[in-house]
Amino acid sequence: MKKQIKTPYLLLLPSLLGTSVFVLAPFLDVIRRSFFQAVGGGFVGLSNYRQVLENEAFQQALFHTLQFLFTCLPLLLLLSFLLAVLVYHLPFARPLFEAAFLFPMAIPVASVVVFWRLTFHNEGLLNKALSFLGFTGQDWMNTPAAFWVLIFSYIWKNLGYDMILWIAGLSQIPKEQYEAAAVSGAGPLRCFFFITLPQMKGSMAMIGVLSFVNAFRVFREAYLIAGDYPHNSIYMLQHLFNNWFTKLDIQKMTAAAVMLALVISLLLLGLELWTEKQEDV
Repeated sequence: MKKQIKTPYLLLLPSLLGTSVFVLAPFLDVIRRSFFQAVGGGFVGLSNYRQVLENEAFQQALFHTLQFLFTCLPLLLLLSFLLAVLVYHLPFARPLFEAAFLFPMAIPVASVVVFWRLTFHNEGLLNKALSFLGFTGQDWMNTPAAFWVLIFSYIWKNLGYDMILWIAGLSQIPKEQYEAAAVSGAGPLRCFFFITLPQMKGSMAMIGVLSFVNAFRVFREAYLIAGDYPHNSIYMLQHLFNNWFTKLDIQKMTAAAVMLALVISLLLLGLELWTEKQEDV
């Protein structure tokens, strides 16, 4: 019996050792460095954290990052859920829709970047089309419109992935519940609000976390399209950290990394507690 209990831990041991050596230990060193000077190694306490919080570039990047997250995440979750409900009730066409909406994930980032440049450049396809219609174009990636281009890019690339996850959650709802509700005289809307939505809370938590993580990956597109210093509307924390890393500004970079990791950990912990509470209800 004891041997059977130890077996899973033995199988996990190589992965746990690798994570400890290559992830946990370096991050503990980052925490240590956040309290010291980069040159000289003198202890400075919370001075590095105060410098980061008072840094104007950090404040702007944080604001733009939060603006991006609070805009794209609700849009993505809502659109993907509505699309999943629609596709789920069209079983004959589900494989076709799933393949079509998952196709953007198969496109390499470099190809996406080339397409955005061809479309939104000052001499791009969009401006050519506007010129043909008698309108004046602009350099879209150097205007506030860059923010919405990035939002569209994120939703376009992740819509199909989230849709598949929602469909998996919808498939777990017993069909007998819908049949019993229909016999009782409940229509499609009542079934949706009283059967479907209450049972999608667990899926919403998981999909929300995955979408949150994927939102930070959109930096690749923003960086490749606009470089180190894009328009202010899409200058986010990832750009700031990348620039600090390039300049070897270790003090600010380590303090900011620790604060970001702490905030994300608290958010995920709160979401996990909320999910467990919903399951107990």
